[in-house]
Amino acid sequence: MKNAPPFFPLNSSIDDNGHLRIGGLDAVALTKEFGTPLYVFDEDDIRERCREFKREFTGRYAATHIVFAGKACLTRAIAKIVASEGLGLDVVSGGELEIARSAGFPTDAIYFHGNNKSDAELEMALEYRVGRIVVDNSFELGRLETMAARRGVRADIMFRIKPGIDPHTHAKITTGNIDSKFGFGLDDASAAAAQAMKSKNLRLIGFHYHIGSQIFEIQPFLDAMKTTLEFMARMKRELGFITEELDTGGGYAIQYLSGVVPPTIGEYAEAIVNAFRDECRRLGLAMPKLSVEPGRATVARSAVALYSIGAIKDIPGIRRYACVDGGMADNIRPALYCSQYEPYLANRMSDFAGQTYTIAGRFCESGDILATDIKLPEVKRGDILVMPVCGAYCIPMSSNYNAFYRPAMVMIKDGKARLIRRRETVEDLTRTDLG
Repeated sequence: MKNAPPFFPLNSSIDDNGHLRIGGLDAVALTKEFGTPLYVFDEDDIRERCREFKREFTGRYAATHIVFAGKACLTRAIAKIVASEGLGLDVVSGGELEIARSAGFPTDAIYFHGNNKSDAELEMALEYRVGRIVVDNSFELGRLETMAARRGVRADIMFRIKPGIDPHTHAKITTGNIDSKFGFGLDDASAAAAQAMKSKNLRLIGFHYHIGSQIFEIQPFLDAMKTTLEFMARMKRELGFITEELDTGGGYAIQYLSGVVPPTIGEYAEAIVNAFRDECRRLGLAMPKLSVEPGRATVARSAVALYSIGAIKDIPGIRRYACVDGGMADNIRPALYCSQYEPYLANRMSDFAGQTYTIAGRFCESGDILATDIKLPEVKRGDILVMPVCGAYCIPMSSNYNAFYRPAMVMIKDGKARLIRRRETVEDLTRTDLG
């Protein structure tokens, strides 16, 4: 047995036949049992990420709450794992909230985000008494006030604010700059806070920000922290408002490629907590509860995607394509924001990778490319291509483009594989088609 590359799930190895094994199970055998495309998750890996975040942050500041950003990948199985590890849950839709409830997730540990929540979703949040409704704008604040008054309840809310920080990541995953659809500008947040403090039905407890995703530099997190704490000091000075909770979002980078290594969770935690403590002291603020919301960093590395290779197309002097039976309908990230992956052959992990291939999906778009000009052994029809680091944003963003059946998901635990989401069928595709 040899170790798999560092960005594969925790319990991954390469056996004497050159096959990838995850949690002790042969990945090639899994494709024969469950078909392809197939997403394989390692439960131990998810649990270790949850524990790592708790260990690194609460070890430095005990009053830290770790909240899983469910949009990264939310199923009943994952919700149950996250709940059992003592994390909260960030949802952004009524659908995510219902998945969480159906899994028995405690609603008082749920944070309900979203920049344009429907009336039905706000009513649902109030009915289920979610722990925090994260208000995105003044329009939502007014609607929520009316709904809460009509129900005769008092809801805990936070404001999402924009600290105006460039996180130096891809534009399509940048969320904390001033020109963003998310959150209040600071002056608008100040006016809204004054309004919320007068409410009998809403209790403003603090502020939330999220500056983006896949952020390799630590400094943007510190800049956002400084700006937000200065805003909190302003709210204390001008309105007498004492912030009970500060939610700093997520965005921690993870490794997708060899040689491109982000800071460790411990390094992020050390810098963030130190800045939090130092700035609170400088500004004369009592340190509030601190929340962080990792999503990608919790589940991305826990899963691989497995595909069968079909057509191989050689265009002499230009490019050699290897086509797989999935693509942008199950993983749109490369097409959407140029994400890069490092694929391998799960049935020949030990073979010399001396050929250059571009991995093409099966969908009717020229942009359906999963990886460009990557090194693999000489590819043959029937080989099993494995894409590591596919546990986040692949399945949640999947579609039925070209009437594609969304793939199956398998969870591995204690040397056993269980189906946590079956492959779709034609009945699933036509269920809502009324003809």
